Amino acid sequence: MRVQMLGLCRFSYLGLRGYQRHHATIEERRAFLYDPARLARRWLWLRTVALPGWLAQTDPDFTLVLMTGPDLPQPWLSNLRDLAARHPQLRLELVPPMERHLEACEAAIAPHIDPAAEVIGHFRHDDDDAVALDYIARAKADFAQVRGLWQAEGRLSLDHSRGLMMQVGAGSVRFVPRIAHNMGVALTIFLRPDEGKTALHFNHTKLPLWMPGVAVTRPLMFLRGIHGDSDSGDIGPGIPWEIAPDALDRQLSARFGLARMDLEGLAQRLAGA
Repeated sequence: MRVQMLGLCRFSYLGLRGYQRHHATIEERRAFLYDPARLARRWLWLRTVALPGWLAQTDPDFTLVLMTGPDLPQPWLSNLRDLAARHPQLRLELVPPMERHLEACEAAIAPHIDPAAEVIGHFRHDDDDAVALDYIARAKADFAQVRGLWQAEGRLSLDHSRGLMMQVGAGSVRFVPRIAHNMGVALTIFLRPDEGKTALHFNHTKLPLWMPGVAVTRPLMFLRGIHGDSDSGDIGPGIPWEIAPDALDRQLSARFGLARMDLEGLAQRLAGA
């Protein structure tokens, strides 16, 4: 069975809906999203936290669509173009502002659906989060174990729910281990190719309303960034688990290709920005 892994990462996409922060007009939204200092911070997050894991996946057979607006200021638009040109798994989609955010997301994803795929593993990814280096490989392998559930309804959520909450503020970084179900990161929504929906069409906090779900609680699979620019800035519910400081350093490297030194440097640069 051909499974296509297809994700969406919104980079300061200009639209009126789809975010928890409210703005009354498109002009207010544009001023907020395109603030130069904010864009510089988001780029730091993308390059330091999100990209290392995507560029070093053990299974490179996936597509991650970088979605933004055609009027994204420079140099950020050229930076995204350069990324997509260098890495075949990354595709840039410039979507004009749309009133209905989910339609905008569908417009970004639709050109990249593989007509030969029998099932699409949709995922969303924020530019301040990270997935493990084997996320794509494990999502495919775990789906193969439970695809009978998908075949019954044509929909299935696969939740890799063991992660680290990375709180960044005042020039420091703190890691909080959590098993957190359906956080939205390392969460795959398996749909039929003709469904006409993306992962963002389903509120990740209410997935059981629409489909069966499977939670996979090992191994460590995601890192979620929590900071002043977060659209949702709290840790949220979850089950704590323990990890020793030296084991944390090893896991950051082995699972995400990240170094604590770089993440602490990110925190300091953000504090000085």
